[in-house]
Amino acid sequence: MLRDIRTNYQKFELNEETVNNDPILQLTTWLNDAIENQKADPTAMVLSTIDREGNPESRVVLLKELKAEGLIFFTNYDSKKGHQITINPHVSVVFFWPELERQVRIKGKAEKISEEDSESYFLSRPLDSQLGAWASPQSQVIESRQVLDNNYAHFKQHFENQEITKPPHWGGFLIRPAYFEFWQGRSNRLHDRLEYVPAEDSWQIRRLAP
Repeated sequence: MLRDIRTNYQKFELNEETVNNDPILQLTTWLNDAIENQKADPTAMVLSTIDREGNPESRVVLLKELKAEGLIFFTNYDSKKGHQITINPHVSVVFFWPELERQVRIKGKAEKISEEDSESYFLSRPLDSQLGAWASPQSQVIESRQVLDNNYAHFKQHFENQEITKPPHWGGFLIRPAYFEFWQGRSNRLHDRLEYVPAEDSWQIRRLAP
């Protein structure tokens, strides 16, 4: 039965005395731990956006850069999430690392990064991924899988004898965080939860009941 599935978390603890005062640096520490210990997709995060009707939509994307200003991921700007961010830049992301019994929730505003930075990352991708960005009309209704296969074959031939370029509709978003919550699983469902909220030029750390 679903109701009988449960885990008694007891690997680590989270307290105010040991966390970094800068949530980006704390996230960096936990992300590095996940990269070392998480077997699959440690950079995967659930990204939630808001559609025109005010309904939330969520999907998994991959974090590609973490910097002082925030979190960067890449996508097709003509996708559902791309259009939704253009209309309403307020987004949230969730990381979950089950091997470490940890979760991080972040809220902020997303904005496009520069074309130069998007192009630099695009050109660093494997060729198959570059061609896939050209081949997929992301989020659009298509008749069959054959449409994608035909598009891929077309662009593979098109760029066979010339340098591939970044599609104009593809690039990165920077999420500028306005809120963090770090969650560490503990025994008896008495989990550790610390939130970071803006306080003038710094962050205030507050403990939440689980």
